[in-house]
Formats: sequence, C-alpha cells, structure tokens
Amino acid sequence: MPTPASNHVTANALNLHYLEAGQGTPILLLHGFPTSSHLYRNIIPKLAKTHRVIAIDLPGYGLSDKPLDARYNFKFYTNTLNAFLDALDIPTTNLVVHDLGGPVGLYWAVNNPRRVNNIVLLNTLVYPETSWAVKLFLLALRTPGLRNFLVSPKGIVGAMKFGVVHKERLNREVLTPYTAPFETPAARKALIKAGSGLSIKGLAQIKKKLPALEAPLRLIYGENDRVLPDVAKTMQRIKRTHPQAELTALPNCGHFLQEDEPERVAELIAEFFNRAN
Repeated sequence: MPTPASNHVTANALNLHYLEAGQGTPILLLHGFPTSSHLYRNIIPKLAKTHRVIAIDLPGYGLSDKPLDARYNFKFYTNTLNAFLDALDIPTTNLVVHDLGGPVGLYWAVNNPRRVNNIVLLNTLVYPETSWAVKLFLLALRTPGLRNFLVSPKGIVGAMKFGVVHKERLNREVLTPYTAPFETPAARKALIKAGSGLSIKGLAQIKKKLPALEAPLRLIYGENDRVLPDVAKTMQRIKRTHPQAELTALPNCGHFLQEDEPERVAELIAEFFNRAN
C-alpha cells in the first residue's frame, strides 16, 4: 500500500503540514482536538490505492503553525482550507471529518458547495444544540489550571485514552506524535485557542445550510463514544435531512475510531468513495 509522505506548504500566510499518498480524485481528511494528520496514518494507505489522499494538520495542531494572534474561528479555518486547496491545485475534493474537524469542514462545505463532492462524517459534532460533554469541555478550556492540564502532554494522553475502547493500542510510539507538538507553553496556548474558537453562530449556520447541501453523505461512528455521548442522536438527525445517507454504527469502538478500528473504518470509507467516484 502507498506510504504517506510528510509535506509542508504555505497557505493563508501559514506553514501547514500534511500527509499525502496516492493519485486520482482527492480526499481531504480533517482531524479535531487534540489530534492531527497522525490520526489517519492507518486510514490513508487503503484510500490511496484509488485516490489522492491528503490529511492536513489544521493550524494550531500537529506540525502546522500555531499563531497566537489568530482567532481560530470558522472564517479563519475556511480561508485556510481554501488557500490550502488552492496551493495544492485542488479545485474540488471529497471530504472526511472528525471531532472539531466536523464543524470546520462542514462550515467550509456549506459555504463552498462547488468545491466538495462527497462527505464522510465520523464521530463529530454538527449542531448548535451541544451536549453536556461539549459544554463541560468548553468550560474546562476557559478554566485556568484545568485548561493548562488539558493541553499538556499528560492531558493529551488522558484524552486519547478516554476516547478509545482499545487503550492497549495507545503505546508510546502511537502517542508521542500527538504530544510532541505541545511541549512549549506557546503551543499549548494556541491549542487552547484552537479548541475554543468555534462559535455557536457558526454551528447555527451549518444547521441552517446543511439540509440544502447536495453532496452525498456517509455516516460512520463508534458507538462507545465517551467524548461525544450524543453522537448517535447527531447522526440520526443528519439522516433525517439526508435520508439517502448510509449509516454505520461500529460496536466496541470509541470516539477515536481511527485508533480503535482503523482497518474497518478505512474499508467503509474506501467503499463509499469508490462507488461515488
């Protein structure tokens, strides 16, 4: 299988890191908090057999720039995604979103519908009616002391282990690429901003515009999600506005389903895009 190459490109005045493999119709993979393109390392090779696969480190995460003067709001991420795709000469793309990458990607998609072909939603939040777990997370990111722990290497390890069923798979080799980018106070401060910069107004816009989005959707989620305990309700809600969307719930699989069941997740995503493209 194709091995992902590590690359950097300048877009929106930012140095952005991404993994890339394969050729053909593009697939853009978006991660959430507190991860990076590393989350998709075991997903990319399967998809790259038939597609050009790109997993970006969003600004504030991974090996990409972490500017402290950025607002990390929906407009910032939309401008960054458009500039990133332009820099890679990609006019239109398929899209896979997860966690906070869900609102980032969906906001971009509903406001740039001609640039997106097909969308896979993994465990993510979509609507402004957020769960108690999301409210607690945002409160924690605003609480001195607690927020500093959440974005520390120990906090990131704790979040990753909380978000999977198969904790034994998260060894040092797997976890270090998640924690290494946040060794400095400045990087941790940027992660706090990145995790708390998306507004309820932006989620409300997604809610308003999503029903009109014509891109075919594929819904896949781990059932044992302790990070987003209402994910099943979110997926069912999407299916009501997009009844043609196929929905798959994976048992014995948590929030970070790319870590729990990478082979199965990659297989399901590949099947969808191979049919669509």
